[in-house]
Amino acid sequence: MAWIRRPQGRGAPLYDPAFGDQELTEACQDMIMGRWEGARDLLAAGSSTDWDRRAHRIRLLADAAATRRTVDIWQVSAPRDPDAAILLAETEVMRMFAAARSGTNPSRDSLDRTVRLCLLAAGLAPADPHPWVSLITLSRLYENGHPQTSRWWRELHFREPYHREGHHQALRHLSARWHGSHGEANNFAWDAAAGAPEGSPLAVLSQVAVAEQYRYRLEREGRTAAGLMYYWSDDGARWHLRRTMSRWIGARITTCAQDVADLNHLAHGLVHGGMLEEAAEVFQLLDNRATVVPWSFTDGDPEKDFVHWRDRVAT
Repeated sequence: MAWIRRPQGRGAPLYDPAFGDQELTEACQDMIMGRWEGARDLLAAGSSTDWDRRAHRIRLLADAAATRRTVDIWQVSAPRDPDAAILLAETEVMRMFAAARSGTNPSRDSLDRTVRLCLLAAGLAPADPHPWVSLITLSRLYENGHPQTSRWWRELHFREPYHREGHHQALRHLSARWHGSHGEANNFAWDAAAGAPEGSPLAVLSQVAVAEQYRYRLEREGRTAAGLMYYWSDDGARWHLRRTMSRWIGARITTCAQDVADLNHLAHGLVHGGMLEEAAEVFQLLDNRATVVPWSFTDGDPEKDFVHWRDRVAT
């Protein structure tokens, strides 16, 4: 896996899954090479209360580990290490999704085994919200969702009520693509954005919900679907975009580990909502750091779409 794609020419955007976390990039490379010590040291050294950065690191490490047995060996060598247990559980979740994407739906026994790994990790690290994020993520693969999903959400919310990754996973669960509807996803996103403290990136959940709904309808109905072209430009969508600018960008004091992904969602919504002045401010914050999602949803060529709008708002 190419962890960082550096610009090849003038104006090319930077794609870096680690979002500038060099220690994470190195630990992921170690994981691919069969060395787990880097992941161990990285997770042990991180702040025990910076759940946003910890979630970002765990998910990227798990992605790197999913096609290897590196984390399995670490967990066997240190069966009571909570970090090893949490990373193994998240890696198994990644493996279940990889199997589903390949067309081989995981068996109920495999899913239940992964639930047990997550619960074991939760028992070893009772204050850590991440095992509950893993469970909420995994629940999507159960037919109609796992019956304990609501309880898992309460456990997560008790530990960290504004957990960025947890909210994004819950939003996916409630989407029409999985076990909910556009209305349920919108209501969840709106409530989470309204209830989060000012300066929280949870404000962008409204734009994430809209982008997912656009993609869902585009895939099923095509580009001629009724109302598709107004997804970001009607009065309601623009109201939510202005609120995100006010409650997040206008009140933003510190940066978070996954800001690059959230800023890309916001910039995408703003340009397609015709709010180019606001988009210019967000592109400045991005500093040419791009993500494939959500730019791939609207144009089909995410790099072309990103560059087009970045250059247009800069003029």
